Amino acid sequence: MTMRNGANATLLVALLLALLPFAPSPVGADGSGDPAPASSSGGEYSDRQGNPTYKIDKDGTVDWYTSVGYLRYTANCMQCHGPDGLGSSFAPSLVDALQTLGYEQFLDTVTNGKKTVNTSQELVMPAFGVNPNVMCYVEAIFIYLRARSDGALGRGPPQKSAPRPAGYSATENACMG
Repeated sequence: MTMRNGANATLLVALLLALLPFAPSPVGADGSGDPAPASSSGGEYSDRQGNPTYKIDKDGTVDWYTSVGYLRYTANCMQCHGPDGLGSSFAPSLVDALQTLGYEQFLDTVTNGKKTVNTSQELVMPAFGVNPNVMCYVEAIFIYLRARSDGALGRGPPQKSAPRPAGYSATENACMG
């Protein structure tokens, strides 16, 4: 009898492990994990792992960084990656990419660029590591795209935004030089 129960337990564990990839993920989870804000500093939010994240109130008001991220994405990234991060014939959807791409990978790609070559195409993401119009806002761009990727933010500009945090202008000016 013990052997049979042991075999059943082994079979049950194997079945659960096989089904694990199909288990539902936490609501809004993306390549960086659970986006729920765990801490904040100066109006900027971080998740439990310390990754930049968004905060959207029940009335639709987005945090300042999500709002700025939309503006900076539109000014610097939309030309290739399309409106609202949905992709274009030039570059892939970042809404889809952030389902598996974490913040560190995103930052590395934006900073250093990326080149993918195969038999049918050559895809090149230029490096923006020395461009202050991108790098001074890279966290805000990620935050905006993370909210889009998680389905927490719809298309177009956020309709309501939290006010500019105290000290934001000084930090922005210092970064832009």
